[in-house]
Amino acid sequence: MSAESVLSSAASACTRRQVIATLGMALGGLAVGWNQCVAASQQDMQEVPGKPENLKRTALHQEASFNVAPQRVYDALLDSKQFAAFSGLPAEIDPKAGGSFSMFGGMIVGRNIELIPNARIVQAWRPSHWDPGVYSIAKFELKAAGNGTQVILDHTGFPEGDFDSLSSGWKLHYWERMAKYLG
Repeated sequence: MSAESVLSSAASACTRRQVIATLGMALGGLAVGWNQCVAASQQDMQEVPGKPENLKRTALHQEASFNVAPQRVYDALLDSKQFAAFSGLPAEIDPKAGGSFSMFGGMIVGRNIELIPNARIVQAWRPSHWDPGVYSIAKFELKAAGNGTQVILDHTGFPEGDFDSLSSGWKLHYWERMAKYLG
């Protein structure tokens, strides 16, 4: 028996209200599954307790290398579909200077301040749990290095006590995932 005939028999045996209710429960199940996935990712991104020596730090510097051209890294950071593909969560990015972004399913939001194609991205950047109006600056410098790209991140102006959480977050949620995505 084909799938169409099973659906046809089921539809004729059920009232319209029953079919709608069943579809609603199925879609509700998908929404619950999606919400559980996002909640698990949010727990994964929770703040790391700060080490006493880092509690006053409000800036960090990291470098990451990728075996692809600067354009591929630039595009992965500014293209909604590519960012969602490497991060595993929804992203909405307006890839123009002044354009807003919402990444990791809305957990990180901000605005692109300066964009130099394949060379520099400067963003007003904030986790959504920070107090309203509190933004930091994330500056990505992309340097060609042989056949690859060296990304130099300088993240400044974040609240005291957030250094360890942000430092581990950049490594785990950006560099490691981008490395897998970019190959």
